[in-house]
Amino acid sequence: METDIREIALDDSAEQLVVMEISGERYGVSIGAVSTIIRMQEVTSIPRTPNFVEGVINLRGSIIPVIDLRKRFGLPVGEITKASRIVVVEAADQMIGMMVDAVCETLKLPQDAIEPPSPIVVNVDSAYVRGVGKQDGRLVILLDVEKVLSAKENDLLSKIKVEDSKKAA
Repeated sequence: METDIREIALDDSAEQLVVMEISGERYGVSIGAVSTIIRMQEVTSIPRTPNFVEGVINLRGSIIPVIDLRKRFGLPVGEITKASRIVVVEAADQMIGMMVDAVCETLKLPQDAIEPPSPIVVNVDSAYVRGVGKQDGRLVILLDVEKVLSAKENDLLSKIKVEDSKKAA
């Protein structure tokens, strides 16, 4: 009986993540922030946007801005493959598509397996890293989807979405 209670407590304190691969590294986002995961599709470019903004897609009638996480994180640009996906998340009260190399798994990670990011590693440009999870000898970089984009960038993306919606009407 005691074992059952501990298992329930472990489940309550565990964090559920969607684990993605970007440039050979594993990144996790809270499963609660993920709206949907879709295969790569044609992205309509928008001129005069930051280089990491690929453009917009039409997802079930909604215009969703799409960012390339490789570019956003300053990583080398990779090829789009059959495994590439767009992970649609809700961040700063809007839906944003994030291009990733692959979606690997969903993972339950106990809170005691998550460490805050090292002050040596984290700087202003990587404020989106909220921790590092350890499981079975693997490391998963935990992302804060609310901080992947700055407030200014979020504002820009919401304007792109509004402008593109007006053009479609």
